[in-house]
Amino acid sequence: MKINSNTCYHLYNRGNNKDLIFFDDKNYGYFLNQFKKHVLPFCEVFAYCLMPNHFHFFIRVTNKDLFERGLKDFFISFSKAINKKYNRVGSLFQGRYKVSEITSNSYFTKIITYIHQNPFVAKLVQTLGEYKCSSYNAYLSDKETVLSKKEVLEWFGGIDGFLNNHKIIVKDDSLNEYL
Repeated sequence: MKINSNTCYHLYNRGNNKDLIFFDDKNYGYFLNQFKKHVLPFCEVFAYCLMPNHFHFFIRVTNKDLFERGLKDFFISFSKAINKKYNRVGSLFQGRYKVSEITSNSYFTKIITYIHQNPFVAKLVQTLGEYKCSSYNAYLSDKETVLSKKEVLEWFGGIDGFLNNHKIIVKDDSLNEYL
């Protein structure tokens, strides 16, 4: 899919052969730091979730050319570091990353909820707030964040709407109408 500036996307990928991409807790932090360094200057982030064998971001690209270059550098740097640390060879990710354009207001809220619910649906946690590698808790906190928090909460009509929407489990097949 061609990427354009000032356009929203669901960015995702998983491990090669559905294998892990994160092997210990430090890998999650390193992944986010590399994303912040290489990609964040060229996009706005609305939501993310890092799962043991895949990841999701909901973003708005602000500079197409620099974003694509930053994304390439990001994946190379992360893959090289993981391969070196764990004495791996070959591809860490299953091919090129995937992007789906987010084109409607209802898709905005559904994709955020879907991303945040990943660990719960996978039965890694009992509540959304237990999972530490997603943006969910940042919306419940007063701490500074790089997320476009104000805009997202406006889409949900405030924090109460955000929380209420997250109580309804979003199934993969309910997103098919948007893809």
